Amino acid sequence: MSGVPVLTAAEATGWDGAARKQFRIPSRVLMETAGRAAAAVIVRECPDVRKGGALVVAGAGNNGGDGWVLARALHGAGVQVTVTGLDPKTDDAVDNRALARLAGVAELTREEPWPQSTVIVDALLGTGAAGPARGDVQALAERIAGAGAAVVALDGPTGLDLSSGEAHGPVRARLTVTFGGVRRGHLLAREWCGKVIVVDIGFPPADAQWPLLVTDAWAGSRLPPLTPTMHKGDRGRVTVVGGAAGMTGAALHAARAALAAGAGLVKLVAAKETIEAARTTLPDVLTVESKLGGELEPGAREALDWADALVVGPGLGRDAERARFLAAVLSQRPVPAVVDADALHLYDRKADRPLVFTPHVGEFRALAGDRLADLAANDRWAAAREAAGDLRATVLLKGVPTVIAAPRVPGLVVASGNPGLATGGSGDLLAGFIGAFLARGREGPEAAALGAHALGRGAEEGARRWTARSLRPADVLAALPDVWRAWLNDVPAGPPIVAILDAVETE
Repeated sequence: MSGVPVLTAAEATGWDGAARKQFRIPSRVLMETAGRAAAAVIVRECPDVRKGGALVVAGAGNNGGDGWVLARALHGAGVQVTVTGLDPKTDDAVDNRALARLAGVAELTREEPWPQSTVIVDALLGTGAAGPARGDVQALAERIAGAGAAVVALDGPTGLDLSSGEAHGPVRARLTVTFGGVRRGHLLAREWCGKVIVVDIGFPPADAQWPLLVTDAWAGSRLPPLTPTMHKGDRGRVTVVGGAAGMTGAALHAARAALAAGAGLVKLVAAKETIEAARTTLPDVLTVESKLGGELEPGAREALDWADALVVGPGLGRDAERARFLAAVLSQRPVPAVVDADALHLYDRKADRPLVFTPHVGEFRALAGDRLADLAANDRWAAAREAAGDLRATVLLKGVPTVIAAPRVPGLVVASGNPGLATGGSGDLLAGFIGAFLARGREGPEAAALGAHALGRGAEEGARRWTARSLRPADVLAALPDVWRAWLNDVPAGPPIVAILDAVETE
């Protein structure tokens, strides 16, 4: 299946240019397709527009031209629609205003009062806009923001930089319709965009090096299958290493998560009190007590050699003895490993095995250094890509959005999740999920993306049941059965829609 690319504004502009110049798709065709696709989405997502009508606020450029096409399409479908805004300045926009007038679309000057409408369409500025809106555009944007109707933005709400995600306001959209792929700014500023729907307007194939958005369809096509003749050894063996005294919960979360993601067998190598807790509360897990010191006990060494994948770091601790322990762990049989939490601070770059690193921004500084950490503040895609190259491994940089990079393969981007994940234990679940997928033979980037999307989707389902505010790791695990079913039974919305990102649940 072809993926949904995640683009900068410059890449989106270049894609549009390639469609027109290299592939000879007329710009009028792209504008017509974009406007009609957006009109179809509005009728689908805002059915009350049939009774309450729509107001289209059109800018002077091609985004405004899309708005004129949209107005003509809604008018043809019997929706009460009015257009106001700026006089068009591009040839395509001028021609589409003329067609809308011939079709009988109502029009207002900028000074006239706006009618009461169910939907206001923000078609003022396109993908390439940067910095605060000014002059007449700013005045119209303020009127949109103060009108009280549901706002549908074409490409993005006015005032949002679709590359950097910097939001100058004033428009917040309930729904954003964008074309061909997702812009980085949509993912960095979800609260300004509302629900984001990507529509196909006939662009040529995306650049194979662009990052791809992880969707349910993508995940479902890569979820390790189950077969009638499988036994527990076929489903992957995961060893979780961590759980020092006083940090029992992290290792137990990771072990539970590996089981919930489908691992057939899970062993826990941990300190005595963690092992005692596991024997009491987690009887599905095999246990090996360890001092977590520089010398591996025979049982710990056996558990490492037994595994198809390791999860190292949850609740491990960071003292010098733990550093020697980590080095000893990673010197054993070179199965794939997730390096998480405390292990990110101890890693010495000497392991010869497939690794997946899972840092949040603070851990990324310890792992990758100050320069890349500073770069991540402005461009997490470039920072993760450089770190993956330096480490010769998969790097999953947690955040909004989560970015996954590895050498010589396109990046992956996970936009699922909500603020309910901003709580202790979420990262431990992620590490356990990834470990289970590694144990089933998935490569590092794919395993990382499956794990991150499972975590995000579990949080979204959990928030619907219990609210994001009260969400805990156990709630995410309880929601997973519905996540797996949704992935495997995903039904595409159908043309022209290629991806839907629901608005983030914040309560």
